[in-house]
Amino acid sequence: MNLGIHLTRSAAYWPVAEALVCGEQRRTFDELERNCRRLASALVARGLGRGAAVGTYADNRAELVEVEFALYKCGAVRVPVNARLGAEELAHVLGDAGVRLLVVDAVHVDTARRAVADAGLDCTVVELGGQYEALLAEGEADAAVAVDVDAGDPCVLNFTSGSTGRLKAAVQTQGNRLANMRKRLMNPDERPGPGDRYLAGGPITHASGMTILATLSRGSAVVVLPRWDAGGFLRTVERERITSAFVVPTMLTMLLDHPDLHAADLSSLRTIGVGGAPVSPTRLREAVRAFGPIVMQGYGLGETTSGITVLTRDDVARGAAAATPEDEELLRSCGRPMFDTEVRVVGDDGAPLPPGEIGEITARGPDCVREYFRAPDLTAETFRGGWVHTGDLGYFRKDGYLFIVDRVKDMIVSGGFNIYCSEVETALSSHPAVADVCVVGVPDDTWGEAVKAVVVRRAGATATEDALVAHCAEHLARIKKPRSVDFVDALPVNRNGKTDRKAVRERYWAGAGRRVH
Repeated sequence: MNLGIHLTRSAAYWPVAEALVCGEQRRTFDELERNCRRLASALVARGLGRGAAVGTYADNRAELVEVEFALYKCGAVRVPVNARLGAEELAHVLGDAGVRLLVVDAVHVDTARRAVADAGLDCTVVELGGQYEALLAEGEADAAVAVDVDAGDPCVLNFTSGSTGRLKAAVQTQGNRLANMRKRLMNPDERPGPGDRYLAGGPITHASGMTILATLSRGSAVVVLPRWDAGGFLRTVERERITSAFVVPTMLTMLLDHPDLHAADLSSLRTIGVGGAPVSPTRLREAVRAFGPIVMQGYGLGETTSGITVLTRDDVARGAAAATPEDEELLRSCGRPMFDTEVRVVGDDGAPLPPGEIGEITARGPDCVREYFRAPDLTAETFRGGWVHTGDLGYFRKDGYLFIVDRVKDMIVSGGFNIYCSEVETALSSHPAVADVCVVGVPDDTWGEAVKAVVVRRAGATATEDALVAHCAEHLARIKKPRSVDFVDALPVNRNGKTDRKAVRERYWAGAGRRVH
């Protein structure tokens, strides 16, 4: 098998149709295929073929799509790094994955070089522009590279925050990615076709990019925003006649609050997918009023490659209309299991629970990951008995709709990104003024959840909120900094003498119907 053949076939069917747009960058299917061939053959000539790790560390650019498909073609492993990570976290990712070539943009090149040096890696840094074009020139546009790979071969190392405070990588295999593509092509709310145009509003190294393979495989164009901007999103939908788009809840909020929303011509839109974090029922109702009955919501994670449940356009429209209490309740659901993925809610013994009973959400299927990269202990904890244990608590309604109510893990989902409390606590604890700290997620109307630090100062210390936030900025990605700090004389403890995070968190969630936002 080789996932790169799907672009090759589209280039044969629709060679002059537009395939890719990102700002001023535009590629037809033939142009995209030829660039991907050049890059794939150049990488193979450098010994970066099947199994070799190649990373990207850049804001949205058309070249990131070229890299993705070139790596499919040559069977290499893609390591997409969040462009918000700093040098310390980047060095960990590059060293852990053994990245041998890293594609970066001008904004991040200095950080990348410092991280490569810190990691002690033999890794070539290729800056987009002249260096990238020189790399392309090493290859051949007519070289039809399609290295045969196995379904179980690693395809993407999806690095996310870990409960231990260090980044971990879900190993998405070639088969996982193929299953993701098939699932999107099977979903009538998402299914692309020739002439359709998909808009990726967020970083294509993450959720916004998960549909690119399926989109290009069917002759549809991918339009990528170079950077998120609500006004730019609306103008792009109007100018490019976008038919489908994906946003995280934070982006949806910014769109709904934008003054130009109702002036923009959005008549081309058929589907707006929302995912990456829970969406409030209020915002879903507002979205249906603003965009029409075209809003769908999905639930999934890096460990499942795809969405595992979907609240369809019809479901969201029913919920917004609220003809019955059961319909109105739909807007708090994340939908029903999708196609060939099985989803269960299980008790502590791993046995499935009946409808209405709360337990941990688990999933299995061809798109579900089987391991974390070089992390056997974490693998054993999350991937048990052939099931992915999501760390989310929920229940099924009698008619099969799934409702998430809380999390097993001490994790915050802010702006669609996962943040573990322990990693923020580690950074704060290194400040000399901090005697004790507990980090929790609190409801936030813009970001869904925000990082809140509750701190006990050392005797005589006078550290301010601004000082502690600035300290975190030196050690963590921007998205992980606390948005607020509360100072207390002491933290509550449980009967084992440990900090009672649940009690700390409850203060900020009192009155909420569910403990996710």
